[in-house]
Formats: sequence, C-alpha cells, structure tokens
Amino acid sequence: MKIAISTFLFFFGLSVHSQLLSPQQVMFPTSQGDSLEVDVYLPNSTGSFPVILIQTPYGKNRFRLGLPLGVVRNLSASNYAFVILDWRGRFSNASKALPGVGIGEDGYDLVEWIASQSWSTGKIGTWGPSALGNVQFETAKKRPPHLTCAVPLVAAPHYSFEHYYTGGAARTELIEQIDNLGFGVSSTVSANPYYNATWAAIEGLSIYPDSIQIPMLMIGGWYDHNIESTLFQYDTCSKNSPLPTGTKHHVLLGPWAHGGNGTSYVGSANQGQLNYPNAEAISDSMALRLFEHHLRNQSNGWETKLPVMYYQMGDEQWLEDTQWPVSYTTSTNYYLQPDGSLSTSQAIHDSLAVTYNPSSPSPTIGGATMRNDLVQGPYDQVPDVESRADLLTFETAVSSQDLKIKGRPEAHFYLSSDRKDTDVAVRLTEVYPDGRSMLILDGIKRMRFRNGFRLSDTSFMKQGVVYPVSIDLPSVAITIKAGHKLRLLVTGSNYPKYNRNMNNGEEMYPGNNLDSVFNPLIAVNKIHVGPSTPSRLVLPIDNTNTTVIEREKIRVEVYPNPAFERLTITSDEPVIRIEVYDLTGKILLSQDEHTEQVSVSGLTNGVYVMIVHTQNSAWTTWRYDTVE
Repeated sequence: MKIAISTFLFFFGLSVHSQLLSPQQVMFPTSQGDSLEVDVYLPNSTGSFPVILIQTPYGKNRFRLGLPLGVVRNLSASNYAFVILDWRGRFSNASKALPGVGIGEDGYDLVEWIASQSWSTGKIGTWGPSALGNVQFETAKKRPPHLTCAVPLVAAPHYSFEHYYTGGAARTELIEQIDNLGFGVSSTVSANPYYNATWAAIEGLSIYPDSIQIPMLMIGGWYDHNIESTLFQYDTCSKNSPLPTGTKHHVLLGPWAHGGNGTSYVGSANQGQLNYPNAEAISDSMALRLFEHHLRNQSNGWETKLPVMYYQMGDEQWLEDTQWPVSYTTSTNYYLQPDGSLSTSQAIHDSLAVTYNPSSPSPTIGGATMRNDLVQGPYDQVPDVESRADLLTFETAVSSQDLKIKGRPEAHFYLSSDRKDTDVAVRLTEVYPDGRSMLILDGIKRMRFRNGFRLSDTSFMKQGVVYPVSIDLPSVAITIKAGHKLRLLVTGSNYPKYNRNMNNGEEMYPGNNLDSVFNPLIAVNKIHVGPSTPSRLVLPIDNTNTTVIEREKIRVEVYPNPAFERLTITSDEPVIRIEVYDLTGKILLSQDEHTEQVSVSGLTNGVYVMIVHTQNSAWTTWRYDTVE
C-alpha cells in the first residue's frame, strides 16, 4: 500500500516581533595570535545550547534583521544559539587580513572556542549558502573535534576548468559577478583559457573528501550554476569520506536558483516566472531535521531518510533514492528533423542553417545566472530569444502522456560552418499550452574544443566539413506534462552568460579580456541531420510508471488557521495517521486513529507542521500562508 503525505503549515497564536536583534559582540582568540569579532545570539542568558555557526564574507550585521532557519527574530523560541563571523579581512574583521591564512583555519579556532563556552553544549553545526557554504567545507577539512555536522547550500569547494569555461567558453557573467563580490578570480581564469597544469593543481587542491569526517546535508538547485559541483561533491564524499561518515551524507535537490539577486533563492516558492509552493521552506525544514538529529540527539526519522532527496518539477513531488542519477532511466534519442520536430525516428538527410553575429548575440534570459543585472530561474524565451531570426527550434509533438526526465540530457550535433571557429549554444524549454516556452537548462560548446580542452586538443574547422560535437547539459528532474511540449533551441550564442565567439579563429581573449569584441565575423552554421549525421537530443527517461493510471488529488482541509484549541480535518480518503512537528523536526503529536477534531491546546505559541497520511497513491503538499 502506498501512503500519501499531505503537509500543512499552520500557526498557533503566532506573534510577530519588529525590533532588530541585539547580539553579544565578542572577541575570540585565534591560533594566529590575534582575535576576531563574532556576534553571539543566545535564546536566553542561563542555558547551554547546541550552536549553529555561520561564517560570512558579506557582513554579519545583516543577520540582525533576522536569523535563518525560521528563527527570524523569535530567538527565545530557538533550540539553538547562533554564532556569526565576518571572514578575516572583511567588515568587522577588515583590519585582520593575514596573507596565507585560510578561512578554514579561523573556522577551526572558532569551533573549538565555541565548544569551551558555558553557553555551548559542545556540539556545533554549520550552515550557509554559496560562499557561506564553501567555508563550511574548508572548516570541516581542518577537522575540529567539536564540529558535528554541516549544511552547505548551493556550494561546493571543487573548482574546475569547466565551471569557468563551460564547453570551452568563458562564463562571462559568473566570473564578473565573482569579481564584483570581491573574490578576484578573473586574472587567474583569463590567464588559463585551456586546461593545463594550473587547472590540474587547482582541481586537486579543491577535492578532499577523505578529510570530510562529519555528516553533511548538501543542498542544491536545478536552476543553480553549482548543480554539477554540488552533485560531484556529494558523490565523492559519499564514496570517500571515512566510514561511517560516508554513509551519512545527504543531498537535497530542489527547484531553486542560486539566489543573491531578485526574489528567487533556495527555499523560496517563487523561482523566475514559475512558482513551486511544494518546495517552499523545505531547505530549512530538512536542515533543522539534520541539526535536531545530530546536535540534539532527537529520534526524528532522519536516519531513515534515503541519501538523495530531489524535487520532480512538473509533478511537483519530493522523491527519494539511494543514488543520483537514479538507476532506472533509459537513454532515449530524440532526432532533429528537417521540419523542426523532435522524433524518436531517424531523420532524412538534410541540413538547416543558422546565422550567428557576435555584434548582436542571442541574449541570456533567466537560467543559472549570477550577475545582478540578470534574472534567475525559469523565464519565457519567446519574447526576447525565440522572436529573433538567429536560431533553430526543434520540438516534440504535444504528448498524450507525461515525459519524465531524470539525469543529464545530452545534445549531439553534426555541424559545419563557413568559419574556422564558432559556438553552438542550446537551451531546453518546456512549451505550455498557452505558448510560453519556459527555460529548463542550457549549455554550449566552442567548436575548437570539440575534442578536448587542452591546447593540444584544439582544432579549427575547415569550410564545408561536417564535424561531430557533443554538449553535456546539467542535471535536472522534470516531468513534461501531457499537453505540453519539449523544445530545443539552437543558437550561436547565449550572452552574457557565455563569452561571445568572434568566429575568426584568433586569440579568444586578447589582453586577458573575457568580454571584448575584436574582428567579429558573421558565421553561417549548418546542423546536419539524417542516418549518417544523426543530430539528436538524448534524454534520460523514466518509463517505470507509464502504465500507472494517476488518480486525482484528494481534497484535504485543515482549519482554522491559526488554531487556538483544536483543528478540524476532513478528507475525501481515509486518514491513516496524523503527526505534528515543530520547525526543528521534533514530533510533538502522533495520532493513529483519526477523528475529525484534533486537540492542539497543549502546544505553545509558534509555527508547526502537520503531516496527514492517507491511503491515496498520489501525494500533494499544502502550505498555509503566514497569519499573525
């Protein structure tokens, strides 16, 4: 029997605090012989608490507006103390810069200092996104004895050539934004446009799974530029962290963008022009379940969670598995057809031409972007990309059944050009019945790099010669619903996400400028299709449940919200069990025999999650909005 899980967030006498938080500002001694300032947030002045440590390069004072993980300004209700550090050389610790001192070294010192304080139980976890996530790996690498667990979000310490040169083309906007944030990577990146000993050394130093000896929950997003780095880090740590730690890592993959720009961020429902209410705040609740289990020794079911938890977009479901990619997909070829369709049948011989002008590149609209002037997440490509003449489009027929994609799609082309070098850029979109073409993911390949990324691998094109080229696209889990279509866009650019190819075969980045226009040439590129040139899109398809007839979503109602004495629960299907959790993941109430009235009079003021288990084979998540 399958169990349906319906989750309700309800509020019991919730009060809202408007004042800013006032932490204790404390200096802690480091092994470098100096002291650094930290902010200490304690739920009360008499207790001792497990501690969540946050290390930020962006200014710790902003956390006075509200603490993460649902605490906001209701610190007195938290089970945890928070300690927040400005990185050495930044903000309150700007005068403490020391060349050669890594961020992990200060992290080690701070963890052990926290463990010695009277207000600490000696158990410390770390949390934070992006740069605040990378520092968690660096701290864990130093193996401080009292570091217990970690939750890095949209972060991974693995720096690779392809992260900065996707398909051989510089990630222009990403590199610019990293520089804008003060990390200054462009000089090193631009000086090494081919894979070489420098990149080998950088990659080797940033891979250290055998040093990760604490369990981690690594959180990633399908619209995040770090998705493959997150998956790589999870995979290497799961396989190479010392036992039993290697078996205790988890990864949570949601429909989220990187954040830091606009309204899309890890845990928000709004992502670009789409909305995913079933994914809202799940990153917080899962992080709290990990902390509750490892920092407070609570039996909350965390140990029974499968290691890979991922969101299947389209179905709007959270699923679990023992590995990623999942083991039960079938690689399915969708061949490009001369009429612009995608079909599992081979095409007849033909070629389709597309023009690319570096002086008027196809624009980046949404996706896994970073720069402040670009939007993030899924956006409609019709108005600004598909309205142009410089693209080819290929799409499936409107399907009568769902198409479930789980894994890394691949694009394989047979391409000729009238230029020595050019780029082939692809975007994958979901076409809605109303005509919207919503971006799922994108990729690119610079033709001189079609055989590899070392200088010795590069080779220019000869006019009229057809060359095979492959593009590995990022991982994704999405169901193209019946009545929708899958569309492949092929252009010569995607700018400013990727550097523009000048099509001239000359030096790519003269003067180490990753975004310059020099001697641009218009290229006419041809995609060749047919049995001997099988240009195709390869999709990892899950066909395991295509014969299952889905039932309609059940109706479940929970009211009133907020509740003060009791809740009323009604459902179209029999209810098996009702559970109530606090936001740390601790179970407070479990009722196996369902009655329509559930007493909540024993709960204190706060926010709670109710899980209703039914016998229906489908499951849906409901979330109540905040009510004062």
